[in-house]
Amino acid sequence: MALNLIEQFQSDCIERNMSSWRDYVFYAREFSNFLAERNKKPADVTKDDLRLYLAKLRARSLKQTSIERIFSCLSGFYTFLIDEGLTTNDPIRPFRRRYLRRYKDESSSESRKIISVEEAAILVNSILDSRDKAIVTLIFKTGMRSGELCRLDIGEIDLENMILKLKRTAKRSNCILFFDRETADLLRIWMRVRGDRKKGGVALFTNKLGGRISPLQVNRIVKKYAARIGLHDSNSERLEDQFTPHCCRH
Repeated sequence: MALNLIEQFQSDCIERNMSSWRDYVFYAREFSNFLAERNKKPADVTKDDLRLYLAKLRARSLKQTSIERIFSCLSGFYTFLIDEGLTTNDPIRPFRRRYLRRYKDESSSESRKIISVEEAAILVNSILDSRDKAIVTLIFKTGMRSGELCRLDIGEIDLENMILKLKRTAKRSNCILFFDRETADLLRIWMRVRGDRKKGGVALFTNKLGGRISPLQVNRIVKKYAARIGLHDSNSERLEDQFTPHCCRH
């Protein structure tokens, strides 16, 4: 029954063209297995069940951001259950507000990693792959979020006038962004290469399988090249030692 439900959820995610559907399905399956061990179904979940699951995740020494990501995916799972009439309640949202809320430590001086323009240039110039170089440069030059970049379609890029139009979201009021000639040239190179690869529909940036690239993949791309030139330490928990797509916006 649970497996069938997960299969339905997977089909729904794919039909909705969700870029990171694999994450949603993976975490939904893990949570369903946890509930099965307690002889419970997703519709029967209580706050106590969620507190036990949270404790289980923390026992695995997962980062806070990873735990938040898991519960975000579970919210998507419950949205699916509600839309399909399989439950009327989403227990995840109120649980996230209460138990995953971050409280700032006023005594902490930890901040995100900030790099110089020279270091940014070194990072970009160290990348040989045309897609990855265009991705990192576009984030640097426009300050867009990785999710916004992943949602970009080919038709939303005007290389001649060096303008792009983002899809409107709750966090984005200004949807028109400008970029420079360097970025335009790198995008032209990528689009020529993209044309020789498996068709990726209308998505500007595609993965190796030809589908739309996901924020998780963009995160891995940025960290990989930043680590190669000493800007990112994957073994450190300190924000100051990590370089992510969000750091490009600063």
